[in-house]
Amino acid sequence: MFVVVIQYTHMNPEVKLEDIVSLAKRRGFIWQGSEVYGGLRGTWDYGPLGVALKRNIMNLWWQMFVDERDDMYPVDAAILMNQKVWQASGHVDTFTDPLVECSNCRGRFRADKLDDPNKCPTCGKEGTFGEAKQFNMMFKTFVGPSGQNELTIGEPMEGAEDAAKLEGMHAMTYDPNAISYLRPETAQGIFTNYKNVVDSFYPNLPFGIAQQGKAFRNEISPRDFVFRSREFEQMEIEYFVHPDAWQESFEHWVDQCKAFFDKLGLPADSVHELEVPEDDRAHYSKRTIDFEFDYPIGREELMGLAYRTDFDLKNIHENSGKNMEYTVKGTNERFIPHVIEPSFGVERALMAVLVSAYREDEQNGEKRTYLALPEHLAPVRYAVSPLLKNKPELVEKAREVYRELSKKHPGRVMWDDNGNIGKRYRRQDEIGTPECVVIDFDTLEDDTVTIRDRDTTEQRRISIEEVI
Repeated sequence: MFVVVIQYTHMNPEVKLEDIVSLAKRRGFIWQGSEVYGGLRGTWDYGPLGVALKRNIMNLWWQMFVDERDDMYPVDAAILMNQKVWQASGHVDTFTDPLVECSNCRGRFRADKLDDPNKCPTCGKEGTFGEAKQFNMMFKTFVGPSGQNELTIGEPMEGAEDAAKLEGMHAMTYDPNAISYLRPETAQGIFTNYKNVVDSFYPNLPFGIAQQGKAFRNEISPRDFVFRSREFEQMEIEYFVHPDAWQESFEHWVDQCKAFFDKLGLPADSVHELEVPEDDRAHYSKRTIDFEFDYPIGREELMGLAYRTDFDLKNIHENSGKNMEYTVKGTNERFIPHVIEPSFGVERALMAVLVSAYREDEQNGEKRTYLALPEHLAPVRYAVSPLLKNKPELVEKAREVYRELSKKHPGRVMWDDNGNIGKRYRRQDEIGTPECVVIDFDTLEDDTVTIRDRDTTEQRRISIEEVI
């Protein structure tokens, strides 16, 4: 069993979103997507440290919910799926947000997120919004060459009596059967593989199917850094249960979610449970808890836990012609299982981790910024430095320690000899490195090194053997 014991000081309550954005860009965690060409709204690129932090979060989730359980079956479903998947699930008809357009500047906004529903946030004009329309957030695409035929309007075509009015313009023609979508969630890839898992492994109930992967939503108003973007990653589980046993499993997953938050280093008093009322729940849900976090942008959803009943499997059962019933081993009892769904967004978890870890203090009369990341999440576990980079004997010894530590912690040891030792410490503090290892002249005499602690800035001497 994976056990981590961590002590935290309370997160800085004054942390601002711009503090996180600035640090993330400056230190190579997260950059604006396509930045050299002016960016693409709602997209983000992850630099070396962001990739590492993201992977550590996802690995922790995988370790807790897949590797350490004997009732979980992982899948990796295709992003592109048959359009019938999204028709049966209701996404084609109901996966929408309310859209309003300003008649003055033509800006488009999500109606339910406007601070002032009568005033355009772009041009400042009042009373310019028309009636809200439902906007489907799925990205539509076409599979195969049948979706890429372009013609000039005005050419003979069936049903084009008015085409002459649009002379010289172009349009796309396509086979409706070629339509597909970039998946807006990973859950449907789990449901469509439920029967494959049952047929291949015949697991006992309850059991889960887990998946991590990309999802895409054409958000009307992507905002607040990585909190709401158009391309993101999910970590989702569909946990299949007997219809009479859903409540017990639901409470089990409440506890499991809290344990995960704790290992992410999120302060308990910054995480809140919201029992979603019936009128606000998704149409398929009979009970939903939204776990919310105190972000700099306010209290917002971190992840959701839903009891989806048999909605999804029943839809597949009725629309695909395939039997989704489960037969209890050794009996004739058959039924379509019900589902508990814990759904995590990687980026929202990462943003919560950065906010929780962000600290500012004063060292020797100077402001210091550092990330008090849990050791198991920190992108860099150790930074190794020679005290002076112009002394070959120190560099050689430091390289030796670096190589040995890298064998022990592959991918999580950084070589740093840029600038003086004070600047190196500040740089490593900002990226959340728990300990810096410095090789000095005493090291050449007694094989000890200086270990400097990120949180306390205290230094101690220990042997190289002990470090490694």
